[in-house]
Amino acid sequence: MRTPMHIRDWPAAERPREKLMARGVGVLSDAELLAIFLGSGLRGRDAVTTARELLGMHGPLRALLERSPADLAKLPGIGPARACAIAAGLELGHRQLSAELERGIALSDPQAAGRYFAQRLRGLPHEVFAVLFLDTRHRAIAFEELFRGTIDGAEVHPREVVRRALAHNAAAVIVGHNHPSGNPEPSAADRAVTARLKQALALVDLRLLDHFVIADGPPVSLAARGWV
Repeated sequence: MRTPMHIRDWPAAERPREKLMARGVGVLSDAELLAIFLGSGLRGRDAVTTARELLGMHGPLRALLERSPADLAKLPGIGPARACAIAAGLELGHRQLSAELERGIALSDPQAAGRYFAQRLRGLPHEVFAVLFLDTRHRAIAFEELFRGTIDGAEVHPREVVRRALAHNAAAVIVGHNHPSGNPEPSAADRAVTARLKQALALVDLRLLDHFVIADGPPVSLAARGWV
């Protein structure tokens, strides 16, 4: 029986850590990213193979990472120490985005706003409608979850969005909500809510910059589709 090759014996350009250092984290596959956290694989398998098996049995990646640390720790190849490392890595990402918001970063890049909503809303079991309040230079003032619903939807009241925007002395808002079903396609109701919000905010000289739908895959921007 052939002895499995260790990752350290792979060509340097194929090793996850070396690839990350040389070409950046974005070039790594989901399995390679997870393998870096695992460090080593199950008996007779390297970390990348073990990561692929975990994703195949318990994935995709989003579903795997939405598990609690206690649930992650029960999976083969992870255990308590690695589960804690994964949970800590995710929390670092959340806190980095929160720190940017607290510093009042300017959200001139729509993708940055979409990533922020995804970090806050993805994986929730119920629908949540949230608002990011911005000043005249489109710097973040505050983020609030205003409405919660069931898996079928959340009732959104434009009047409450306007009230909170005025309380924050905001000049513009970006809104977003999640689809617990995982389907990222905006519904007819999503488009109708967007139109009502835009109209209500315009009455008090506030701008609606975008509405993001958070589900599987990248955030969907209604502004990019011409619906804001």
